[in-house]
Amino acid sequence: MYAFPQPQYMPCPECGASVARGETELHLCEPERRLEFAFFQLRGEVEQFPEQFTTYLETPDGQFEAWYAAHRR
Repeated sequence: MYAFPQPQYMPCPECGASVARGETELHLCEPERRLEFAFFQLRGEVEQFPEQFTTYLETPDGQFEAWYAAHRR
């Protein structure tokens, strides 16, 4: 049967950088790139946070936390 050709570069699972297949053991992730990649992976949750937080503040627990935070100042 026909096989698909293997790509020459693959993304690093930790930082997303394009790494040559034979150099995966030599690759070192840059901390800044790793952080950016983690943030990129969480972008959906980050975008939903304001709505989820507003919804939480409408609950009894959220109202208490808001009241408590205001009185602790």
